[in-house]
Amino acid sequence: MTSPEIASLSWGHMKVKGCSSSYKDCKVWPGGSRAWDWRETGTDHYPGVQPADLEEVLKKGIDTLVIGRGMSEALQVPSSTVDFVRQKGVEVKVMQTEKAVAEYNNLAGQGAKVGGVFHSTC
Repeated sequence: MTSPEIASLSWGHMKVKGCSSSYKDCKVWPGGSRAWDWRETGTDHYPGVQPADLEEVLKKGIDTLVIGRGMSEALQVPSSTVDFVRQKGVEVKVMQTEKAVAEYNNLAGQGAKVGGVFHSTC
């Protein structure tokens, strides 16, 4: 299975190739995608992304995880969360969402086993 391309990104709106719905925030992995609902784990901009937000994507057999912190990088990613991903043997890249989407699409286009979580607003 290949990681689906993120077809479009604008403030509050993301579209994944091959998926009929659009997302505000999303998770993607080889073979799939879904909305990233922060309410599931109680996530907020601070303290930010938690291991529980990433477990689903990490279980999909990825080698690299790309985290998009938002257009203005308001979403925090604690070092403990980065360490959690690395302890799973997965490379992690944390960046502003537009750059994160470009990096994710580049890796997916090369056939890499890449996953991502992306925040599309602040």
